[in-house]
Amino acid sequence: MAPTGSPLPRELLAYYAQGTEAGRLDRGIGPLERARTQELVQRFLPAAPAIVYDVGGGPGAHAFWLAALGYAVHLVDIAPLHIAQARERAASPGSPQLASIAQGDARQLSFADASADAVVLHGPLYHLTERSDRLAALAEARRVLRPGGVVLAFAISHLASLVVGLVRGSIFDAAYLDMVTRELATGRHDQPAGWPDVFTTAFFHRPAQLRAELEAADLACSDVLAVQGPAWMVPDFEASWQDPTRRAVLLQVARLAERDPACSPHMLAVARR
Repeated sequence: MAPTGSPLPRELLAYYAQGTEAGRLDRGIGPLERARTQELVQRFLPAAPAIVYDVGGGPGAHAFWLAALGYAVHLVDIAPLHIAQARERAASPGSPQLASIAQGDARQLSFADASADAVVLHGPLYHLTERSDRLAALAEARRVLRPGGVVLAFAISHLASLVVGLVRGSIFDAAYLDMVTRELATGRHDQPAGWPDVFTTAFFHRPAQLRAELEAADLACSDVLAVQGPAWMVPDFEASWQDPTRRAVLLQVARLAERDPACSPHMLAVARR
């Protein structure tokens, strides 16, 4: 049965069909996102071998990591290429094994009611640009959670393009500035003409807006935290990350600023059923 709600934009599926998601966390500021995501997820997940549904988990960067820690992880993603990549990785010698790998839509999951200890939403809340669709995904997360279970919902900050544009000088381009202007007014992010490397169609949240959507889905939101914080802005990030002493400082900065998520590219909302 096809999920109800808005169809996903063609450009979104085309974007992920390029295969850019695989290895993304190994490039640029990706290692900071990986380290902080894993740190925060471990903080809030119940102990292994809890059942975790990784919804929108891409090729499985975090799913396989959790499986290696002893969790029973079910990976769901909308992109056929991501599912193929995850299955290929699972078939490689020595790979941690996931409980299941399936193509699916966050708005209509195949799992039974109250069957998971945790649901991790990596992409749905920023790739579903209509509020009604995001609430449908959150309602599904609540449905499949056991009482007391936790939702870890990731979102992109409404200031992400603005801050990136200032740091990298993109803000002086008229098309880029127009994109930022619309984002701040509506939350809607659309890739501008002439900027093929800019992120695809998405919705960028304000922190209070993210909390309100979880609460509208009858989930008790306890935290909205910065993932990277401002630590990614350091000049020559990649060289600093390779230096153990500087890496420790960057992680400390991310922790110090985690209660102020607006200038962080990604935010994490923590909620319970």
